[in-house]
Amino acid sequence: MNEFVSIVPQPSVCGHLQFMILLPVIVGLLLFLIPDKYNRFKGIFALIISVIAGYFTLSLFTSAIQMTVLNEILGKSCQAIFGLDLMKDSTSFFTFTIDNVSKLIILFISLFAFLILLYSIAYIKTGRVKNYYTWFLITIGCSYGAVLSDNLLLFLTFWGILGITLYKLIPGHNEESSATAKKTLILIGASDTIMIIGIALLWRLTGSFSMNSISLPTNNPLSVAAFLALLVGSFTKAGAFPFHTWVPDYAKDAPASSSALLPASLDKLLGIYFLARITTDIFILTDGIRLLLLTIGVITIIIAVMMALVQHNYKRLLGFHAVSQVGYMIVGFGLGSLIGIAAGLFHMINHALYKSGLFLSAGCIEYRTGEENIDELGGLSKAMPVTFFAALIFAMSISGVPPLNGFASKWMIYQGIIDFGSGTGLANKLWVIWLGLAVFGSALTLASFIKFIGGVFLSRSKPALEKVREVPALMWIPLVVLALFCIVFGVFATNFIVPKLFMPITGEFVFTGYWNSTFVSLLILISIILGIIVYFATSLKKFRTEDSFIGGEKIQDSTSYPTPEFYKTFGEFKFLAWMYRKAEEKLFDIYDLSKQFVLWLSHKLSEAHTGVLPGYVIWVCAGLIIMLLIMI
Repeated sequence: MNEFVSIVPQPSVCGHLQFMILLPVIVGLLLFLIPDKYNRFKGIFALIISVIAGYFTLSLFTSAIQMTVLNEILGKSCQAIFGLDLMKDSTSFFTFTIDNVSKLIILFISLFAFLILLYSIAYIKTGRVKNYYTWFLITIGCSYGAVLSDNLLLFLTFWGILGITLYKLIPGHNEESSATAKKTLILIGASDTIMIIGIALLWRLTGSFSMNSISLPTNNPLSVAAFLALLVGSFTKAGAFPFHTWVPDYAKDAPASSSALLPASLDKLLGIYFLARITTDIFILTDGIRLLLLTIGVITIIIAVMMALVQHNYKRLLGFHAVSQVGYMIVGFGLGSLIGIAAGLFHMINHALYKSGLFLSAGCIEYRTGEENIDELGGLSKAMPVTFFAALIFAMSISGVPPLNGFASKWMIYQGIIDFGSGTGLANKLWVIWLGLAVFGSALTLASFIKFIGGVFLSRSKPALEKVREVPALMWIPLVVLALFCIVFGVFATNFIVPKLFMPITGEFVFTGYWNSTFVSLLILISIILGIIVYFATSLKKFRTEDSFIGGEKIQDSTSYPTPEFYKTFGEFKFLAWMYRKAEEKLFDIYDLSKQFVLWLSHKLSEAHTGVLPGYVIWVCAGLIIMLLIMI
């Protein structure tokens, strides 16, 4: 993927790049001055800024691949404002890369920003999230900066600010949501600290902070340590095992628009973008590293989807699926082949599309019903038809149902795994395991979304929901747009989407076997039309319904079987019951385990403070000796 061509940057490109990053951030800060009682005005203003930033994004998307430095522009600005050239000798720091992968991701950042802001104008109520639009715009500007940064220190600066905005976009209106916000901030912050260690090791080994100038083999302990440190940052941001536990909690407690913006779309785009950089540009992977990536990938797929199966809170269910789908992307990059990398990037975009749509659909359900538990819902397909059909498309997409986009990228991953099996390494020989678990995960995903769609939209409606109506147009228009993207990206995957958007990044490759997404879509359409013709021609629509007869009592209207009840069977298997019980006890939560360890260590250290002077002298001497050993 590292086919970077250095070109002298055009002044217009530098200007667009500067405004695209700084404009949302500056306007976001200015919105602090406007009270939240004018939230609708702030939302409309933020929407206009997202359109302007989107225009700059399009201009960069059509520009040539190049490296650009903003120190000259920023230096003149600082000299005009402060009278000093504060950016002197900053050439190596303010460097940005405009290549095919960064251009693709900033284009979709703009798309999601516009659609979610449009949705938020109707969805976000005054006081729900304090200064919501401020943090939203800062998130967008810093996301642009992180994706376009070539210098690792500049990248880390934008990346760290995004951890703060992630924290601020969840309201701390009760103890539970406050705990979730704190957990998110601590996990993201801890991973950023580990990333700093990785960047320091890279500097020690290469003497460079430029992503495009580093190509380091992972054949010694220091380079492996640097790779793993950066991998932790990527995995935590994207929500991969074992650093995923903040995602389901965030999905449950944050507003649906915040979840759609960050865990669903931007955090996935940024986390997987950085994974692409470190696996294809910064490091040269060994067979052992590939084995590690593939193992973590399939573990992420299976564990998260198994947890999703038993969830009754539909937002938490979607949160676990946001984790599970990351596993497919990791598998794609772990393969290292052209089709594997393209599939990982394609699935990253696809996931952002349908998962943002699912979270926005969840927000529509919550907006109209006030319920988050599947058991309390049902029969909403008639009351909310647009939301239902959009959610159905998103559910089929994430489940890998053809001809939608989720099937297209998963099929490419399966093809990449089969091709990978022709190699001679240990990871290559285990290709059947990677393929089997990836397919099994897709089947379980379909099972859990039958639960979601059936329980929320298709089961018997509750009397309390009789007055539920469709959401305002500002909320369902983004759903329709995202659903159309899911259809188009699936139908035209092999003929247009992959060749035009992803092959320029990875290089050209040939699909294994015969698969033409447009032809398959045509066959599916023909089968649906034939089914409708048979249905009406044979009068199958005419059937008789009768009430149940038990002891002369009519009980049909009062009996029902909640959809989630069927899925309790999974929790009754001996091993799964143990796993779910331990999960409830936070045994697999790295945050909770770390907290317990810190509290234990703190308790042990407090016991050492006996109040006896010789004991403190020993502690001071021991500390000095340790510091001297480190310095030596």
